[in-house]
Amino acid sequence: MRRSFLLGSAGVVGAALLATASLITPVQAESYKVPKNEFGQPDISGFWSNSSLTPLTRPKELGDQLVYTPEQVAKIEGEAETLMEEGNRPTDPDAPAEFEHESSVTRPEFEAAGGDVGGYNTFWLDPGNHIMRVNGEPRTSILTTKNGQVPTPKRRPEPDPRKQVDSYTSYETRSLGERCIIGFGRNGGPPMFANGFYNNNYQIVQAPEHVMILVEMNHDARIVRLNTKQHLHEDVRPWFGDSIGWYEGNTLVVETTNLPKEQAFIGSWENLKVTERFTRVGEHRLHYKFTVEDPTMWDKPWGGEYEFSPLDGVIYEYACHEGNYSLPGILQGARVEEAKGKKK
Repeated sequence: MRRSFLLGSAGVVGAALLATASLITPVQAESYKVPKNEFGQPDISGFWSNSSLTPLTRPKELGDQLVYTPEQVAKIEGEAETLMEEGNRPTDPDAPAEFEHESSVTRPEFEAAGGDVGGYNTFWLDPGNHIMRVNGEPRTSILTTKNGQVPTPKRRPEPDPRKQVDSYTSYETRSLGERCIIGFGRNGGPPMFANGFYNNNYQIVQAPEHVMILVEMNHDARIVRLNTKQHLHEDVRPWFGDSIGWYEGNTLVVETTNLPKEQAFIGSWENLKVTERFTRVGEHRLHYKFTVEDPTMWDKPWGGEYEFSPLDGVIYEYACHEGNYSLPGILQGARVEEAKGKKK
């Protein structure tokens, strides 16, 4: 779903942040009074989006620069607007199938989505066209580590079991997203990130005993159990892990463990704990902060933050396999190549 309200373009509240801290706490506007729902909870419900131009990790040439300069913002957002306008022009029916562009700048998500026969036109994509702001500051990365990078792990991550077998052997060896089990990327999390292509929208529903976070991508639904600090047995590992939650003032705190191996985050899953904090900091601003912990992988917790913006619309059904012939086509093509004695 496309949206017209852009991430970070809502009312901006300036605030000083401790730039040297590895994890940064949002400063809530003193004049903003967080609304309460019918259950007396801070109201974070509704439809939200986290699409933006800000990457998860900071471009290395920026070093420890936490915030973009106005000139850098203008350049990045200007180039994004140019490419969006270019991509939305009518398609020449005689143009070659290969991805081509007129600008001197490219966006990897545009090339990936439009580079093959049957690729998406720009109209279908929603990779963001504004730099993400936190308290009005245009951030260079979602991660808030000092250099904006993932900390060096203490051990080598376990290899992805899905990459150890021939992915053309069976439908069971294809990706989870391709099989419509869960969405691709980490839209559903935890932690939750935009995927760079589309469907970066969410609906949050609050109830006395649960919170539901509906992810537009593949209609994934995360269920957070409230009023308990007891996780499931470690052998029970549902998709998106086991999430429990509670309210601390105006903040919903969600703690997730028990992620399955297939949803490892940067190689961590068995001992991974992700703590997310959702705080309404303005009428059109929902602050999201996450902390990642795994003592077998990293020496200390680390994480990041961003702000959701309201979605100008609602989320409709994501019908993943309606009339889908790609998966059987992929496997049938592989069998034909095998019969010819060719490698895939």
